Amino acid sequence: MQHAAPSVSPSPSPYFDEARSAEVVNARMGQDTDERLQHVMATLVRHLHAAVKEIEPTHEEWFTAIRFLTETGQMCTDWRQEYILLSDILGVSMLVDAINHRRPSGATPNTILGPFYVADSPGYENGANICLDGKGEPLVVSGRVTNIEGTPVPNAKLEVWQTNDDGFYDVQQKGIQPDSNLRGTFTSDAEGRYWFKSVKPRHYPIPSDGPVGKLLGAIGRHPNRAAHLHFIVTAPGYDPVITHIFTPDCPYLPEDAVFGVKRELIAGFNRIDDPQAAERVGFPAPFWSVSWDFTLATSTTPTRAIP
Repeated sequence: MQHAAPSVSPSPSPYFDEARSAEVVNARMGQDTDERLQHVMATLVRHLHAAVKEIEPTHEEWFTAIRFLTETGQMCTDWRQEYILLSDILGVSMLVDAINHRRPSGATPNTILGPFYVADSPGYENGANICLDGKGEPLVVSGRVTNIEGTPVPNAKLEVWQTNDDGFYDVQQKGIQPDSNLRGTFTSDAEGRYWFKSVKPRHYPIPSDGPVGKLLGAIGRHPNRAAHLHFIVTAPGYDPVITHIFTPDCPYLPEDAVFGVKRELIAGFNRIDDPQAAERVGFPAPFWSVSWDFTLATSTTPTRAIP
């Protein structure tokens, strides 16, 4: 008795067709491609082709998208990265940061670094005033650095920076603001405590004179960041914290242009009218006060330098 030969499924066609567009493109990758790169590229191709099929752009619309990306690249310089700005306003920077900084409950959450961090800012003793231009409403910032168990973390390094009352960082106004205005480095004491003097932060716009700013306008969004102070807190054996604290009265809290606000990072800023309290900190009354504790999680990976 004769048996029929088993049927052999034809190999998928290597030629392009609309229905299988992503599969055809991904099949062209070489077998020796790095495994991680292969996964990344295959995923991007699948989602990009799915988006194009859902949108069904015209040739002119697709060329507009290409022109936008070209102009975004042309806007980049040594001091301005328009592609990072694009990542920020699409919420991708915050998403990547969240994925890479999943911490145990109770630990201070991360947020984005921002483009105006400067390494090796001046070191100060606790209680120093980092406001060098005299603008703004006086503010006292104080708190503790502890671990998850509540044990003080002495000698923790706290780097802080913020805009001045005109809404600009010192590096944006060379020759206008004093160098290192509103930025400095402090060290927690034996009980994990720190404190310094500054000014109440205010909201400010991200650069909006390029293609990313035009995109924000086209989709009905503003470029404003909610008022905040930046912090980086590091200590040996602990996961570095890159974060902000936000003022509770800022109108842009629920619509920060780069999605940097997390509910847990909204601080309590209190107006102090007591002249004796003002005298103790060396400020005129009234002044603002905020108490903020940082809770560090034990590091599971080697500490890396901030880029």
